[in-house]
Amino acid sequence: MSTISTHLRNFKEPTKDQLNFLFFSLPVDAETHGGEKAASGELEKMEISAVLTLGVQNIEDAYPGKLHLIPPYLAFSSLDRKSVKFTIPLATIRRVERLNARAGIYALSLSLWHGTKIVVQLTSLRPTADLFCSLLRDALKAELSRGQMKAVKSFINSCYSEILLANAEGDDKDGALPKADLSSSDSLHLGGLGLRFKYPGDPRKLREASKTKLWTTYLKNHGRNLTLLRYPQCTRLVQVGLPNRLRGEMWETLSGSMYLRFAHPGEYERILAENEGRTSTSTEEIEKDLHRSLPEYSAYQSEEGISALRRVLQAYSFRHPETGYCQAMNILAAAILIYMSEEQAFWLLQVICDRLLPGYYSPSMHGTLLDQRVFESLVHKCLPILADHFTAVDVQLSVASLPWFLSLFINSMPMVFAFRIIDCFFCMGPKVLFQVGLAILKINGEELLQVQDDGGFIHLMRNYFANLGDSAHPESADPRARAITRFQELLLVSFREFAIITDETIQNERKRFRSEIVHSIESFSKRSAIRNLKTLQRFTKEQAGLIYDALFKAICIEAPPEAALPPPSLLTTKEGQEERPETRIGLKTFRVFLSEIVTWARTEKIVSNGFQQRVEREVAEHEFVDRLFFFWDVNYRGALSFQDLVSGLDGVMFNDLMENIEWFFNLHDKNKDGYLTKDEVLTLSESLLFIFRYEIGDAYLGAVSRFMSNAFEYGDALLPRPEGSDLHNEPPPLESNQPYINLATFRMVVLADEVLESFFETDFTGTFRLEPVPMMEIPNTNSSILGGLWGSLTSDDNRKIFNRLTDEVGRTIGKHQVFHRPAIGKFTTFEEPKARESLLTPTMRRSASKTSLRSQQSSPRVEIPSSSKSAPANLNVPAPPSALSPSAYSPMPSMFEAAATAAALMERTPFAIDDARDEDDESDEETEGEEDDVMDEVDAFLEAHDSGLTPAEQELAQDLIHAEPVK
Repeated sequence: MSTISTHLRNFKEPTKDQLNFLFFSLPVDAETHGGEKAASGELEKMEISAVLTLGVQNIEDAYPGKLHLIPPYLAFSSLDRKSVKFTIPLATIRRVERLNARAGIYALSLSLWHGTKIVVQLTSLRPTADLFCSLLRDALKAELSRGQMKAVKSFINSCYSEILLANAEGDDKDGALPKADLSSSDSLHLGGLGLRFKYPGDPRKLREASKTKLWTTYLKNHGRNLTLLRYPQCTRLVQVGLPNRLRGEMWETLSGSMYLRFAHPGEYERILAENEGRTSTSTEEIEKDLHRSLPEYSAYQSEEGISALRRVLQAYSFRHPETGYCQAMNILAAAILIYMSEEQAFWLLQVICDRLLPGYYSPSMHGTLLDQRVFESLVHKCLPILADHFTAVDVQLSVASLPWFLSLFINSMPMVFAFRIIDCFFCMGPKVLFQVGLAILKINGEELLQVQDDGGFIHLMRNYFANLGDSAHPESADPRARAITRFQELLLVSFREFAIITDETIQNERKRFRSEIVHSIESFSKRSAIRNLKTLQRFTKEQAGLIYDALFKAICIEAPPEAALPPPSLLTTKEGQEERPETRIGLKTFRVFLSEIVTWARTEKIVSNGFQQRVEREVAEHEFVDRLFFFWDVNYRGALSFQDLVSGLDGVMFNDLMENIEWFFNLHDKNKDGYLTKDEVLTLSESLLFIFRYEIGDAYLGAVSRFMSNAFEYGDALLPRPEGSDLHNEPPPLESNQPYINLATFRMVVLADEVLESFFETDFTGTFRLEPVPMMEIPNTNSSILGGLWGSLTSDDNRKIFNRLTDEVGRTIGKHQVFHRPAIGKFTTFEEPKARESLLTPTMRRSASKTSLRSQQSSPRVEIPSSSKSAPANLNVPAPPSALSPSAYSPMPSMFEAAATAAALMERTPFAIDDARDEDDESDEETEGEEDDVMDEVDAFLEAHDSGLTPAEQELAQDLIHAEPVK
């Protein structure tokens, strides 16, 4: 079994719209989710310059930026793209009013679902502002007609923030849940398994009550869940850590998975119901890993936790069958289920795998391998001394760093600290993984320079992670310095010293190394496919590799159809589980593949026009090629696997004269009854003419002509005649679809002609040539101006235009010539060799009878020249420049070895700090001083955020808060 994928080659750099979707955490199907598009047509997107002001005096500064209308969402980002941003579903906007402001000021007031008011001052020209308002009005009407605004109330009632603020003092907002609902059964699941089995860590040490108070204050003024406005303080609070009960909802909001859950209500339950009882390769792998998912956490020592984890992973595998289930998914799902319900975890898992970390959790793990290469590059740039030391002592950085990235540090450090990093990951994006990884190496730099091997590297990292809660400066005289833990030091180094690692940095590095990783993965896939063959037949590994190269090139040129899921069965047993995925090619791809192997399966034209000489290759289409496809499809699947192609080629490339004649006969014997009909004889003749179509001279054409004459003459002579009839009379008529000649007769007719005998003895096998296929270039993804211009100039279409132009000029000056390259090329002159005398003598023609027919069938021996007993023809396989060492087919190179051993490294070390503690009376034990400590930790992350507005512009923005609507 082997899966051959070329999708890595088809990667395209994201467009501006796609980058906006990623930045604002929007679903990919944002334009269509939740229902049909508006009846008036597709809703337009638009962006406009604007100044955002929160509708509460002196709470936040005004920020200039870009306001984006992306139906059904409204989004904003400040000019620096990090200070302020929000993504709001249009269904949560209750009122839009234009404000009566100073002359020349165009401002809108938006009232959101939770009572939050924001003012946006449109700073573009008046016609542009009018157009934006018109498009916004149309989008709001579309949301109203779809009924999405009615769905908001029931959705937000499932969010814990509503319960939190409903019980906060002074909260009197409409639509909040009553306090009694806090203990209802519907609200218990919102906190995930942690509410029942307790959250990791000691709530008092984690200062849960103080964090909850800070977040309650922030959510009151800045909206919550679907209407959250992300100002600088939001990022700072996330860096300090999220409260346990609010963590799941904030992960949803920050990652954008909440928009998927809002857009697809009930889909998680529907997927489970439709696939109940179904088994597959993915479900088998899930069952193996269920009890290896955070086993130290009490929830996963019970059936309740295991069942929840099983349902989430199976639902994802059913919704994404091309991915199914991959390594480390169980760790992620188990971690997020502590804080989220099953439905929430399902949608968050989709966002992680598809958008935040694409390619991490896939069969090839290409995203993980690419980011490991990027991380190594960043270590060389930022920590060159350490990188040189690792190179000198041959320490593989990915041995330790790959599990960090793959499990988001969950398997490497105590959960209470790993979840803090995950908080920042959802808020700030994947760059956090690189920043934290670099900070770990820098903090431990002195000790790492003493490491001499991989084992010492891993041991040092485990000791460091086990002591993250200890003081970073235990010998300091300053009590505030002694209070700083190693984990706080890690975050400070990550976000201050490595703030230079931005999203653009990661994007550029990925673009730089993508081709290298793709080639490495393709090389590894090739070795795996050859190892997974059931049999190599008579081929060597090198020859099987050449067949694979031709197959891979064919798949790149003509992609095979996607494999359809097997039909559901009424009874499922362990023996009847789904087959493992395997790449199979259809007829179109097979034609391309055969044209790379066989000379007569392609048309090669040598074109000369006085300016250039080029070879143009086209794939030949003929019934003979199609017949060969179905002949090799021994399992009647309508598609061929790599094993089918190897077995099929083995059946023809090692044949001698008699075996080739028999193979050709069986290929045209459609019903496999041992006879060819008259129609099949004609078809066989057409196949020979197809193979000989570009040969020089009339030798092969004459041979086919004589073959047809002899075949029909000899076939008629052996037909049975009624008893008592005159032997000199014509035989009775025979239908064209009735058995006509058998293998012995066909062999006799072929051996009657010297040209055909030579063809079947050596020439036919010689047309199958296993030759190295040039490595295909990966499509250029350079999005720069020069790169795009060069790509346009050197495109295939432009080359064809240039060739046509030079051909026309060549015809004008009389120098245009086209030659077809022959498939065999044995004859180079027009002299036709003399054919052997026919074996069909006049005596045989007059003495044909039933007796002779029976004797011919029972004893089909024919006297043949000794040359027909020669050894099999040699394969046209060029000798490799040097013998391949066993390492050429060794399991994996270094980075792949790290990926293969990741399973062992994913074994998590239990940490005492993760022990769950009771939350009773935690708020009473915390003092005001401890709450101040939390604010001090927040302030430790503060940086000057210049909004970019002058004092006068800030004053104008604040005045708009009290402006009256236009009447």
